[in-house]
Amino acid sequence: MVVDPGQLRLLALIERHGSLAAAAHALQLTPAAVTQQVAKAERDWQVPLVLRGPRGATLTAAGALLASHGRTVEEASDRAEAGLAALLGRLSLRLRIGTFQAAALHLLPPALTALRHRHPDADVSVVDVVSGRGADEIGAGRLDVAIVASWGTPLTPPPHVRAHSLLLDPMVVVLPDDHPLATGQPADTELRLEQLRDESWVSILAGHAAREQFHDAAREAGFTPAVRFETESYDVAQALVGTGIAVALVSRLALTHAPGTTHRELAHPRPYRHLYAVTRADAGLTPLADMLIDLLRDVARDITAAWEAPPRERQRAPD
Repeated sequence: MVVDPGQLRLLALIERHGSLAAAAHALQLTPAAVTQQVAKAERDWQVPLVLRGPRGATLTAAGALLASHGRTVEEASDRAEAGLAALLGRLSLRLRIGTFQAAALHLLPPALTALRHRHPDADVSVVDVVSGRGADEIGAGRLDVAIVASWGTPLTPPPHVRAHSLLLDPMVVVLPDDHPLATGQPADTELRLEQLRDESWVSILAGHAAREQFHDAAREAGFTPAVRFETESYDVAQALVGTGIAVALVSRLALTHAPGTTHRELAHPRPYRHLYAVTRADAGLTPLADMLIDLLRDVARDITAAWEAPPRERQRAPD
């Protein structure tokens, strides 16, 4: 026959408490339900298991034998419950984050600082992840939150992954500080991309979404850019601009203010990248993920407000 662990545990409880009513209370069942379960157990085992008397219930020799195994079942159940509670407690404090460089420098630190003030026992880890891999890492369970970017087109994650909008990060033109378009005019002067049709450019490598966006914007402005230098890094692009040999289109959030450079905003409509925080659609096991999303949005609002402030009120800090 197939052993029913529930019957073994029931007999152990009857032995411990000395009555069907007390066993029923421990199992959160009615006495009638426990009586029915005892009757079924005796039919299944084909032997009397419980002796009922005026002072409660005792077990037969067969019942006592089975109850000894029931105690093992109950102990294993208690250990399992305690182990699961401990695991869920650890999971509730764990937060594995993936992000790219600009977000790691400017968006994530204030949010993590606030999170650690609220939950100093949080188990936080951060790794570099390219935007194109963020949703996959979330779906595979290797990350709890990924900060990713999409260049000009909405992010469309798979059904089991959720994207939370954080920030629209506009592209700006980085110029050598002695460039004609950088001198002799106010620092908040907006440029039209067509004004740079004859420039040499530093650009992100071909095949990247940022490069495709750049070429689309140049095409709309009526020219094909002369890309002389290619890199995977906005930091490298700005360092090269600082030598005076080219100009570059760089995300506002990624500005480094490299020596020898300045930047100008682009006139509308300007290209941008859209920053998202990506999580599993069901984040019930990682409650800190929702808290981090809220904090990231607060930081993103502060950054956007600083960008949009009038020049004399604008602070350089978010860059």
